[in-house]
Amino acid sequence: MYTVLWLFLVLGVTLLYYFIRRQYTHWQREGLAEEAAKFPFGMLDAVVKQERSFGLVVRDIYERHSSKIVGIYMSYKPTLLVRDAELARKILTSEFDSFHDRGIFIDEEHDQLSANLFNLRGASWRNLRAKLTPSFSSGKLKGMFNTIDDVGDKLVQHLSGIVEEKREVEIEIKEKLTTYAVDIIGSVIFGLDIDSFSNPDNEFRRVSSTLFQQEALALKIHNMASFVCPPIAKAMNRFGFENRVLKTLRDIMQQTIEFREQNNVVRKDLLQLLIRLRNTGKIGDDDDKVWDMETAKEDLKAMSIDKIAAQGFLFYAAGSETTASTAAFTLYELSMYPELLQEARNEIDSVLERHNLKRTDKLTYEAVQDLKFLDLCIMETVRKYPGLPMLNRECTEDYKLPDSDYTIKKGTPILISLFGMHHDPNYFPNPSDYDPHRFDTQSPNYDQTAYMPFGEGPRHCIALRMGKVNAKVAVTKVLANFDIAEAPRKEVEYKFDASPVMVPKSGLKVRLTKRV
Repeated sequence: MYTVLWLFLVLGVTLLYYFIRRQYTHWQREGLAEEAAKFPFGMLDAVVKQERSFGLVVRDIYERHSSKIVGIYMSYKPTLLVRDAELARKILTSEFDSFHDRGIFIDEEHDQLSANLFNLRGASWRNLRAKLTPSFSSGKLKGMFNTIDDVGDKLVQHLSGIVEEKREVEIEIKEKLTTYAVDIIGSVIFGLDIDSFSNPDNEFRRVSSTLFQQEALALKIHNMASFVCPPIAKAMNRFGFENRVLKTLRDIMQQTIEFREQNNVVRKDLLQLLIRLRNTGKIGDDDDKVWDMETAKEDLKAMSIDKIAAQGFLFYAAGSETTASTAAFTLYELSMYPELLQEARNEIDSVLERHNLKRTDKLTYEAVQDLKFLDLCIMETVRKYPGLPMLNRECTEDYKLPDSDYTIKKGTPILISLFGMHHDPNYFPNPSDYDPHRFDTQSPNYDQTAYMPFGEGPRHCIALRMGKVNAKVAVTKVLANFDIAEAPRKEVEYKFDASPVMVPKSGLKVRLTKRV
């Protein structure tokens, strides 16, 4: 009896060994260059050990290799890292039909809060993308601009209160701009009238501040499994797993929607457009009627509260971090390049004068759009510090690589290291330098194929224009009202963070004085 059990044990261990060995030699058998994998987490070993963030691990692999594609292993899952800019752009644009999904698990039936535009697949994604695209037209952004500008004024008031205490004050600008970005999201997307500068302990800030922290082990496992091992995420959903933070934010959004519908309250914000989409199935054109309240019986509504809330969470998670980091990194870099700082300030003064505005006046959408050099600064900031350090896709049908005999198999996950590509001197000369003028249209000094900070193709960032406006307003408000002291040049170091974004180890500090 014991002999039989022993034989079965040996057989089981042997089969497991050969299965693991076969799994971790997949790319060798395919004849591709590969990154050596550590069992059982593969390239995620340093991430699981909390030694390095995911984006940095992918960048490290990018720099260690020279071939166009590299085989890597996300845990047991064979994945391709695309290093070639031309191939990466083809995957995102002209060959989109073969790579139209991100490969992230969603469970629309049991977890509608996961069914956001970023995660959705195939026809579900196309349908929702078409419905949401009008939300971010120039006309809609212009309608929401006063709300954005109001939050910008609160940022200036808050900084003024700090700076007045001393002649020159060192400020962790990323923290302040995160508050600015979250207040915009709370107002524009969740329809709340909040001021986290004067009341940092408000309900929305308390709940939302935990969104990126991912302290619960179950949440970490679920998020990782959705990307690496969908069956685990699916099983967790079946056993009742839920993200309590998202549930609470969903309840906040539901209360606001019900209040507006019952009291016919209309505000020019993104939530109003989402309410319209839920009630009528479409958002509409850029006219005054688009902001009107149109209601329908519950059984006739085009989308559930959960589905609408899922989009709000996506815009919050993507928009708050990218707005804050883009504005903060721009100010941080300008502090180390006094000639660029002066050029930016001169442009702001000139544009304000041209639009008959004083530094203390409300900004206008047209004035912000007129800041062309600041546009270049934003472009260089998201080149050097992309909001998401990598892009991900899944091969949705077999694809034969151009000028190669190799075919990428259906179901293969794809990673593109934006952080690696944007710091590659083959594409961007002197990539460590902060050089907005590399994007001058008259004399560009970069490979346009490799520049993809917001993605490219049909799945590029839908809120791109809104993110730029939010960042430009913040930078403009700060530079119009404060002087920034020159700082020595220093490259940013990053700490481990469980979220997809890259977090500076020591924050982003600038020294401000009131501008006379």
